[in-house]
Amino acid sequence: MSALLLPADRGRDTVLAPVTADAYRAFLASPAGQALAPGFLQCPSWGQVKEGWRPLLFGWGPRPEAGELTGAALVLMRRLPGTRKFFAYLPEGPVADWADPGIDAWLNPLLRQLASAGAFAVRIGPAPAHRVWDAARLKAATGPGRRITDVLAREVDPVGSVVAERLRARGWHRCGGEEDGDAQPRFVFRVPLAGRTPDELWAGLNQEWRRNVRRARREGVETVVGSAADLPEFHRLLGITETRDGFRLGRSLAYYQRQYAALNAEEPGRMTLYLARHRGEILAAHTMVRVGRRVWYQTGASADHRREVRPSNLLQWRMLQDAHALGADVYDMRGVPSTLDPEERAHGLLRWKLGTGGEVVETSGEWERPLDGTANHALYRAFQAYLARR
Repeated sequence: MSALLLPADRGRDTVLAPVTADAYRAFLASPAGQALAPGFLQCPSWGQVKEGWRPLLFGWGPRPEAGELTGAALVLMRRLPGTRKFFAYLPEGPVADWADPGIDAWLNPLLRQLASAGAFAVRIGPAPAHRVWDAARLKAATGPGRRITDVLAREVDPVGSVVAERLRARGWHRCGGEEDGDAQPRFVFRVPLAGRTPDELWAGLNQEWRRNVRRARREGVETVVGSAADLPEFHRLLGITETRDGFRLGRSLAYYQRQYAALNAEEPGRMTLYLARHRGEILAAHTMVRVGRRVWYQTGASADHRREVRPSNLLQWRMLQDAHALGADVYDMRGVPSTLDPEERAHGLLRWKLGTGGEVVETSGEWERPLDGTANHALYRAFQAYLARR
């Protein structure tokens, strides 16, 4: 089932068709593509990372066959066991102009293409944000039983609200609640970098963060960029972190090796492994990914011992500075829990990220719908029951 075997879908003004990885990457790197703020989960390389999923690449525009694109989509297709049907997933995609009131012109052709490829249902992750909260406001609102959504947001994105209304009107529904049901984090933490100097970034850290960075320096912690050879140590530390903090990503060393190889083959330096060493020992290891003018802190791991020398704080400060030097507009620290209750174990992660002085962004979340047809609706209900049992 190759994307290149599927025919183009021609609308009145927009043509959607399978595209090559080279054409897709060229669009993402172009000014038009960068204006849509694509994430790394919509890069062609991500299709090589996810085992068990078959990637399809689509582009739409006036002449996609000539590389004239206005949008793009990486679709991951997973076969439903015992059938010839597939679940189609667009992680944090498609890369499109969600402010366009005529979304049917590009969304409907995409659904038709996926139906012809054997999909029974589709999940998407629209780019527009919904709400934004300042770190200071959330820190002040911390208390028993409180959640981020109990606090008045600093900003509500009208595009995000309109996109939600448009999707609901077209038969889409939100996946799960605030945090359950989405494969990607519903709430993320971002540090704005555009227009700020390194001194302003330093001043944005709270006192505890600045104190911890200074202590790490005094204790002789050093930060370096690692290589693929250091991934086994990163994975070992990640297992320690999962046990300590009570979560499990369940990803193998091979997963991270595949990710590192695929992303850096697509663009050298796209994925970087940072290490914090103390007395010759690696105490923390964090991964960073960049696409255009966006940078993500993806995964962090640290040892249980010598935590008092604060290796993770110094490592994050190094990564923030490097993201700024790369010209990034934002440093995205990925998911945070929605709890503001200090008694809940998950709150520690939010508290740590709040110390950087950034902001919590509630994304538009993930949306699903079965494709037209009685059989597809029945498969979708069975699929939902299967997920509920898992």
